[in-house]
Amino acid sequence: MAKLIVADDHPLFRNALINAISSTFATKATIETDSFDTTCIALEQHPDTDLLLLDLHMPGNCGFLGLIQLRKSFPSLPIVVISASEELDVIRRVMAFGASAYVPKSANPADISAALNAVLAGELWVPAAIKKQVLEHHSDEAEEDLDLAAKVAQLTQQQYKVLYYLTEGWLNKQIAYDLHISEATVKAHITAIFRKLGVTNRTQVVIQAQRLTLEPPVNKAMAQH
Repeated sequence: MAKLIVADDHPLFRNALINAISSTFATKATIETDSFDTTCIALEQHPDTDLLLLDLHMPGNCGFLGLIQLRKSFPSLPIVVISASEELDVIRRVMAFGASAYVPKSANPADISAALNAVLAGELWVPAAIKKQVLEHHSDEAEEDLDLAAKVAQLTQQQYKVLYYLTEGWLNKQIAYDLHISEATVKAHITAIFRKLGVTNRTQVVIQAQRLTLEPPVNKAMAQH
């Protein structure tokens, strides 16, 4: 009997996933969240959570960045990533950044149940057909990603939020308004982000952050200092 948090911003998929899980897997409670922030709040309110089922595309998640932050903030919590992507590179990076399992959204209920049971038993799980390709893959690029992920993991939760807004091209005043803090505080967070990521300007921050997102770099307006 496990307590789950299902984090996905699409209610229909959340319901379908919960139904699929309940047909083959025993749960004592299931909490639903629809954004990175609500997921963090739910995890703080439910420290006895056994598993987090995480969609990488939720608001505030910013691809792998959210996974890295969650891994840092809740180091003992098993995270099962549920994603529509079936690209090997995405799956490899998800596992490298600390997920315990990767379940494609095309998986059947039996596979989902197998993944959850494997993770609760302390094992890693990816679809059998690609397990060797995913778990035995090493490259220089992967090492660089892990180095960058370690830097991102140094960010506080508030600094992570500022980083997320920077990747979206927001101005300092917009960030300050949304986070209910002063522009001076935003600037202080940005300075700390520069230092921790080893960069000197906003453009470099976004370039680094985009290495850890699911989408290819796009042309976003770069705000001034």
